[in-house]
Amino acid sequence: MKLLFTKGPSLGAKIAVLFVVSAVLVGLFVATPFLQGARDKAVGLAAPFYKFADLPRDIAEWSRTRLISRDELIQKNEALRSELLVHQRKLQQLAFLAAENTRLRQLLNSADNLNHRVLVADLVGVAPDPNIHKVFINRGSDDGVYVGQPVVDATGLIGQVVNVSSNDSVVLLISDTSHAIPVQINRNGVRLIAEGRGSVFELGLRHVPSTLDIKEGDLLVSSGLGDIYPAGYPVATVQKITYDPGRPFAEVVAIPKAQLNRNRHVLLVFANKTRFSFGDQAFSAPPKAMLKKPNSDNVKEPSNDNP
Repeated sequence: MKLLFTKGPSLGAKIAVLFVVSAVLVGLFVATPFLQGARDKAVGLAAPFYKFADLPRDIAEWSRTRLISRDELIQKNEALRSELLVHQRKLQQLAFLAAENTRLRQLLNSADNLNHRVLVADLVGVAPDPNIHKVFINRGSDDGVYVGQPVVDATGLIGQVVNVSSNDSVVLLISDTSHAIPVQINRNGVRLIAEGRGSVFELGLRHVPSTLDIKEGDLLVSSGLGDIYPAGYPVATVQKITYDPGRPFAEVVAIPKAQLNRNRHVLLVFANKTRFSFGDQAFSAPPKAMLKKPNSDNVKEPSNDNP
């Protein structure tokens, strides 16, 4: 009689056999190169399964980056625009700081070339009246500033201090119509008077004889006369000379060397002070620059010291 159900190896025996076979294969796989070729083929065969397993994650990532609502796009666009404006403002500030750094370097290089002690000051204001060429700086008597003190920039003379408070001062520019300065032609030493014409872009030379040796392009420097501005500071460059046969004097226009309308930093020059006595009164600071007309800003207060 043939049995319908035959009894085979037990489950435990099957597990033991599989464990032994697995251990042998693992040992061969790790300790010997015997299964290297099979391992490489197994890796190649398993690669598509790995990709298939990563497919849901790839789909989710694609959906997150590609499928986005219109409102969210608008919000991100606005955020990017705001960030762009912030960076553009910073870029503009950097450009300004770079230009200011260049100006300061020029100013410091100019200070190194001066034989007098100098003090850097910031321009903090400009007179609102276009007919009055005055600027305000953030240095005053507490810093040793005095009335009549010369003021220069990196390229030439700017003007002189006419009013002083404890922390601020007022500077009269050389372009003001009430201001005049003794100059000389650097090429031949001929002395002249340069006066303001109410424009920061030009100065006029007073009483220039038609026969005077002066040329366009001549450099005008301070002559030192009047004991206000030290000698040798660049003032202007001769731009135009007009001769009129019916007049004894030529009309000469010069361009100031200093950047009168663009300065943010200036140098206060501590020139050697000279004492002047008139009768029983003495002045310890230099007198004012030559003026073409009386001005309340140009009144010198005498001190009580004796010479």
